[in-house]
Amino acid sequence: MAPTPDSVIRWPDRVIDLVRYPVLDLDQPAAVAVVDRARSQLAGTGAVELPGYVTPGGIAELVAEAESLAPRAHHSEGVGTAYLEYPDFSLPEGHPRLTWGHYAVGAVSYDLIPLTSLLRRIYEWPPLLGLVSAILDRGPLYRYADPFGALNLAVMGDGDELQWHFDQTDFVVSLAIQTAAAGGDFEVVPRIRTPDDENEDRVAAVLAGDRSGVVTLPMTPGTLLIFEGRHSLHRVSPVAGPHFRHMGLLAYDTVSGTQGSELLRENRYGRTVPFETPPSLWPVS
Repeated sequence: MAPTPDSVIRWPDRVIDLVRYPVLDLDQPAAVAVVDRARSQLAGTGAVELPGYVTPGGIAELVAEAESLAPRAHHSEGVGTAYLEYPDFSLPEGHPRLTWGHYAVGAVSYDLIPLTSLLRRIYEWPPLLGLVSAILDRGPLYRYADPFGALNLAVMGDGDELQWHFDQTDFVVSLAIQTAAAGGDFEVVPRIRTPDDENEDRVAAVLAGDRSGVVTLPMTPGTLLIFEGRHSLHRVSPVAGPHFRHMGLLAYDTVSGTQGSELLRENRYGRTVPFETPPSLWPVS
């Protein structure tokens, strides 16, 4: 494969607000202050919002790119529980592990996102990995090695939604690119369960429509979100209107070589064999 000319590659540092987020040198006082504030926010709510991480000009480029990639999205739809697992049908009616919700979403997988993509360049850029690692403070982080799930563009159109659920990973990193004309809100009940208390009565109440404790995180385009979703119940409310809701989903882990299962690949992307993917400019370590 011929090398990609530098003139074609859109380098991330020109679209990141390096004054607000001085990620090129995390040891300087301004960067230390950013990380300290983020860690405090994470400890309090299980989520870190970094608004304006990408500049307005960068967002305009990402929107144009997302619109061009959207036709490649595989759309999946069905029902699932908040726990994203096969339910125990011996449980009583109304139990949260037997409460079903609707999901419908499109996803452009990593192997369909070109090497020259700005979203891909942002994901693979080492300073972003360094920033996320510093905020989470869990030791070294690694980009996923999965050719499908390492980076996704989530595409949600009219009628699409994600049901109330808990994540099966410790954290998720996302980048807001474009909001829907209506709906598509990221709604969260922070820290509703703990490793020692599933708090199933409270979870059941939320699934039944109780809105007390629900917080809406404003996913303004350009915002980078680091979210610990294993213990916070969350959903994306139904999207309405003619505009897609675009979100970049950036996958990192505390171990190297992370891969998704074939079942997950089939359900989310409609196939299990990846297309040929160009190598990253910054290989997975």
